[in-house]
Amino acid sequence: MNGKTALVLFSGGQDSTTCLAWALTRFARVETVGFDYGQRHIVELQARPRVLAAMRGTSGWDAKLGADHVLPINTLKAIGGTALTDTMKIEMGADGLPTTFVPARNLIFLMAAGALGYRRGISDLVGGMCETDFSGYPDCRDETIQATAKALSLGLARETAVHTPLMWLDKAATWKLAEELGGDALVDVIVRETVTCYAGDPTPHEWGQGCGTCPACDLRAKGYAKYRGA
Repeated sequence: MNGKTALVLFSGGQDSTTCLAWALTRFARVETVGFDYGQRHIVELQARPRVLAAMRGTSGWDAKLGADHVLPINTLKAIGGTALTDTMKIEMGADGLPTTFVPARNLIFLMAAGALGYRRGISDLVGGMCETDFSGYPDCRDETIQATAKALSLGLARETAVHTPLMWLDKAATWKLAEELGGDALVDVIVRETVTCYAGDPTPHEWGQGCGTCPACDLRAKGYAKYRGA
């Protein structure tokens, strides 16, 4: 992949930061894109510039990090009906999915990123979707992501790839991958600066910031404990 540019879907959370490091080790240049969709955990977006500044301070990565973009997507907030955009309890819904499920969110993100990439001359997208250690969201499945990549390739009339380096990793393995990519310095950035919490709670813990009780925090904390105990 030397000489190519990648566009990383970068939320400011643990997984997308690890994916950013993954892309920086494989592509000549990397741009980032975040999405403001009216999410209640807006602190994740606010963490993005701090994480990017820390990544730029890592030897060899500053020269590779290109432009950062934030795209507004008001549609998801307008549709509503999810605990990530509306004031409602985080629990299992009648459809068997958590109320944190935002229908088609990753599909919409990938379509927007693909369109931005088209204008930027970038055909490699990188996302933190994972179906190994997740909340059961159908738009995180590998089959869904690759079908979307195919649709983008057809709709843009050029080959568009979606790389998902975390797809088959559990959270402990994701922590380990971050260590392999950027050493203790990157793990420290993830703990200190990233926010993955659905509640948008910045309370610090040994595994990072969060409320400590939502599904995202639970996965992150258990993964960190397993990683440190390995």
